[in-house]
Amino acid sequence: MTFSLTRRSLIASALAVAAAFSPLAASAQEPNPDTLRVALLPDENAATLIQNAQPLKEYLAATLGKKIEIIVTTDYSSMIEAMRFGRIEVGYFGPFSYVLAKSKAPEIEPFAVGVEKGKPTYNSVLIATAGGPVASVADIKGKSFGFGDQASTSSHLAPRAHLAKQGLVGGVDYKPVHLGTHDAVARAVQAGQIPAGALSEPILRTLIERGTVDASKIVELDITAPIPNYPITMQGYLAPELKEKIRAAFLELKDETVLASFRVEGFKPTTDESYDILRETAQILNLELAQMN
Repeated sequence: MTFSLTRRSLIASALAVAAAFSPLAASAQEPNPDTLRVALLPDENAATLIQNAQPLKEYLAATLGKKIEIIVTTDYSSMIEAMRFGRIEVGYFGPFSYVLAKSKAPEIEPFAVGVEKGKPTYNSVLIATAGGPVASVADIKGKSFGFGDQASTSSHLAPRAHLAKQGLVGGVDYKPVHLGTHDAVARAVQAGQIPAGALSEPILRTLIERGTVDASKIVELDITAPIPNYPITMQGYLAPELKEKIRAAFLELKDETVLASFRVEGFKPTTDESYDILRETAQILNLELAQMN
């Protein structure tokens, strides 16, 4: 299954090449490096992600017998380019950012997907400020709506397509506002800085549990259809024995502390075909853009 990329599409903007990851800056492709660079999707504050990933770092170091470097890039596009040019060996991508990365670097391999509540899927949730001007999805018309990064699945692609299916076209029926991360969307909606927005339901649940978001200050408007969960990927050029060890390290992972950092119960095998639904959803957004002309 294929999907086209147009000059004006959101997909093209998400694939903008960061200067720091130009081909000239590419790292040598070591099949069995002494240090494995593991990148985590920058869907929350980078310092929080790195702190929460320390148990993962220790687990992988002990299991694989290698030094582990945890990396959180500045945004989704820079993570895609880092994977493309061999600056990271293992990447924990969002579903759509994985699709984008795969389109730029066909050799990367998805091998594990998080399982939550027994399923390898999750949902995006649309929220609004409690007592604010948006009390239903229909109320979004004529107002601003908050998204995260343009390459985010559950904080942009899925909810935007969800709104399009309900006749609300971004840039025509409402003003899309990109705030970068899921937690930034939740905080902005909670504070009434923006009347409504969308983010990952598991991330929202975690933010409420941490006390970052006060559940009484937001209302849930709607929830999207299930989305394939975040895949863990690795470089195709890695040595076969190392790839098997990396695969086993995640698929056999039982440590609840480490799993908590991924907001999942465990991991199961996955393949590229599992993410074709995201390619189809991307086409909906291209159709939405066509309606704006």
